[in-house]
Amino acid sequence: MLAAIRTNFAGPGHPSSIRYNVAMSVAGEHAAVSADGTPIAFWRSGDGPLLVAVHGGTSDHTRWAPVLGSLEARLTVCAVDRRGRGGSGDGADYAIEREFEDVVAVVEALGEPLTLLGHSYGAICALEAALVTGLVTRLILYEPPLPTEIEIYAPGVIDRLEELLEGGDREAVVTTFMAEVVRVPAAERALLRSLPGWQARLATAHTLVRETRAHEGYRFDPERWRAFSTPTLLLLGADSPPFLAAATHLLAATLADAQLRLLAGQQHAAMDTAPELFAQEILRFASLRR
Repeated sequence: MLAAIRTNFAGPGHPSSIRYNVAMSVAGEHAAVSADGTPIAFWRSGDGPLLVAVHGGTSDHTRWAPVLGSLEARLTVCAVDRRGRGGSGDGADYAIEREFEDVVAVVEALGEPLTLLGHSYGAICALEAALVTGLVTRLILYEPPLPTEIEIYAPGVIDRLEELLEGGDREAVVTTFMAEVVRVPAAERALLRSLPGWQARLATAHTLVRETRAHEGYRFDPERWRAFSTPTLLLLGADSPPFLAAATHLLAATLADAQLRLLAGQQHAAMDTAPELFAQEILRFASLRR
């Protein structure tokens, strides 16, 4: 059951006619209603200051399972299902900007200062949302794939993903994306396939093509961020692909109050490959005095 209360709350930058679902302060499944009317589900657990967690591609809110126990011991974690998966709804027409609005809706539904965490595609959504709402007092971004001069998508790879999806081969969609876009090493792909969350990844395969096409058209303009002063933690796997390292360093050079932490021996999935290390970094930053 989605636990929610309908209200007329309007957040910064939004017209008063927009209506949000405001989550009650109880554990379990909740929902916020995004600007286009799409319900965005999130799961609330733990006790302490608020942390909203936004997953990347090929996943849903269960993506945080390996670190959830550590985080919810000291934080109230609200793990979002991005649109088109899990408990969330979807819109008729997809655009990456709707995902930014989805995160804003969840943050403003909670209605109090919080830390916002985003991974990969979800980190771009979190970054853009933090520019809109004044409730994000700390921002944590794990390898947002901002466009740089380094190629992310090899020619034809998105078309191939679409063909695989149209053929019903979800497994091939996810594995191809991991191998050829994210550049996940074979050993790490094998680990991810062995985890309980693999089936959730396959269930979200239909979102990959639209997200890669939207991401291909996304542009990061550093000038938009010159006045952005929210304290930000940038996490980067020390062994991550060059395009993710370049994007993280670009953001570090752009934001006024950013610190970069290298995760030794890690790439793009430290939540799975080094959960204690990952949770430690989140807790350290989220617990700093505001």
